[in-house]
Amino acid sequence: MKNVLLALLGSTIVALPALAALEAGDTAPIFDAKASLAGNPFDFSLRAALDKGPVVVYFYPSAYTQGCNIQAHEFAVNMDKFTAAGASVVGVSLDSIERLNDFSADPDYCAGKLAVASDESGEIAEKYGISVREVREGATDTRGVEIGHGFAERTTFIVTPDGKVSETIGGLSPMENVKQSLEAVQRLQ
Repeated sequence: MKNVLLALLGSTIVALPALAALEAGDTAPIFDAKASLAGNPFDFSLRAALDKGPVVVYFYPSAYTQGCNIQAHEFAVNMDKFTAAGASVVGVSLDSIERLNDFSADPDYCAGKLAVASDESGEIAEKYGISVREVREGATDTRGVEIGHGFAERTTFIVTPDGKVSETIGGLSPMENVKQSLEAVQRLQ
């Protein structure tokens, strides 16, 4: 009997739905976070950003990793197009603010054009339903520096000024993610 109860309990846990990312129509959790732009730390407020227009909130695994480098670079080279569409962009990862200060200023990636926010605790990712995968011990970034934090799933949310998610973009290459994000904000105009 004890084994049957344990088996039932185990199957119930397995049957519970996995954490799912927010979808179109959901209310985006408002957050404040330490962020960096052009190597300068500042306090990012999603509420304040939404007061100016739509915000592209993109979660990425880690600064200075192959796909994330590509994605940050693509956002940076297209920042004028996002601005022309009335949108701002913020990247969110579990990186420390110190790593993000370097990444945000790096001319090959964020190039001083892209704000990136630190979610070291993973609390913001959790509120957005983003899966976080533990990094293997000793993993290093493209500079050879140890990463030392979990990887947030690459997912982008287009958040409208009323705080609603208009689109969720995931499961794509970094370049396609940026392309679809730009198309999404341009449709909002």
